[in-house]
Amino acid sequence: MSRKIRMGMVGGGQGSAIGKVHRMAAALDGQLELVCGAFSSDPRRSKASCAELYLPADRVYDSYAEMFERERRRPEGDRMDFVVIVTPNHLHYAPAAAALKAGFHVMCDKPMTFSLAEARKLKTLVDRTGLLFGLTHNYTGYPMVKEARELARGGKLGAIRKIVVEYPQGWLHELIEATGQKQAAWRTDPARSGAAGCMGDIGTHAENLAEYITGLRIDSLCAELTTFVKGRKLDDDGNVLIRYQGGARGILHASQIAIDEENGLNIRVWGEKGGLQWRQEEPNTLILKRPDGPRQLIRSGQGYLSRRARRACRLPAGHPEGFIEAFANLYRNYAEALRARLAGRKPDPLALDFPTVDDGVRGMAFIEAVVKSARAGAKWVKMAE
Repeated sequence: MSRKIRMGMVGGGQGSAIGKVHRMAAALDGQLELVCGAFSSDPRRSKASCAELYLPADRVYDSYAEMFERERRRPEGDRMDFVVIVTPNHLHYAPAAAALKAGFHVMCDKPMTFSLAEARKLKTLVDRTGLLFGLTHNYTGYPMVKEARELARGGKLGAIRKIVVEYPQGWLHELIEATGQKQAAWRTDPARSGAAGCMGDIGTHAENLAEYITGLRIDSLCAELTTFVKGRKLDDDGNVLIRYQGGARGILHASQIAIDEENGLNIRVWGEKGGLQWRQEEPNTLILKRPDGPRQLIRSGQGYLSRRARRACRLPAGHPEGFIEAFANLYRNYAEALRARLAGRKPDPLALDFPTVDDGVRGMAFIEAVVKSARAGAKWVKMAE
C-alpha cells in the first residue's frame, strides 16, 4: 500500500486546542494525512476551519453524519480510512458509533464516552465490527513510560506493592469558566464533561498510566471529591485510595486548583525488589531505585533501552522529546496497525501498543466508581468490570 493513510476529523475546528494537537501529532511521521472533516456543529465554523486547513471545499461537511455517508460513497483509496473524534466528552459516543456502523476505523480522545453505559455499548460495537479503535491516553507514548512498563511487568521490581500517582494542575484555581474561557467552560459543565470534572479530565490519565506501567487493574477504591471554587458545578480536586487486584495498594490524586502547578503528572511504583519514578515534566528520565545500591538514571535515546522504548525514541540522546512526540507515537502505532490491516497482513506486535476500547471502558468504570464512592461519603466501592 503505497500511499498515506487518510484521516477525517470530527470536531477540532477553530478555537479547539486539542484538535490542533491531534493534527500535529498525526502529521509528524508523514504516514497520515487529513483529507476531510466535520470540524464544528456550526457549519459556518466548520467551513472556516476548512479554509485554515487548506482542504477542498467538498471535503468539509456540515455534520459527521453527512461526512460518513458521502465519504463512504467515494472510491476506495480516495475516501478516508479512519476518523478522529476530538469533541467534548458528551459528543464522543454518537460519532464513534456512527463511524463504526459506516465501516470506518476510529481514533477517539479520552475519556472515551460520557458514561460507562455508553462505553460498554461502544465496546460491543467495536467487537462486532472488528474495526480498529484507538484512544489517546497520550502519556503512554513517552519512551520512558514504555521502559517503566518493561521493568515493572518484566519483574525487575518484583511483586508490586505500592503505586502513588498524581496529576496536579493549577489553571482552574479561579472561576475562569465564567469569563467565557472555552476549555474551562465545557470541562466544568456536567452536561458536557460528565459526572466528574477534574477526576474525569486528568484523573483518568493517572489511572491509565498506573495500569499501563504495572499491568495491575483496580479491584476497589475509596474516593473524596471536592469543589473548592465557589460556583463551579464539578469537582476540581480529588483523592483516591486504591486496592489493586493481586494485593497492591495505591494512592491517586488529581487537582486543578494547585496554584503554580502546570502538568505535574508523576508516578512512583515500589515492589519487593525495587522502585521506579517518572515525571511528565522531565520525561526523558526514569529513576530506578534499588535496595542495595544508588539510584540509577535511565535516559531516553540510549541503546540499552528495551525495544519497546527504543522504538518510541525519535531523537539522539540528550535532545528533549515531549508531549507532541509522545502523542505522535500513538498515531504512528495506530497507523502501522491500520496499514497492516488494510494490506491484509499482521502488524508488528509493538504496533498494537496504543490504548484501546478496553482501556476506555475501564477509564469510565473508574470515573463511575470514584463518583459513587464520593457521593456515599468516601466509602469503599468495587470497580465494575
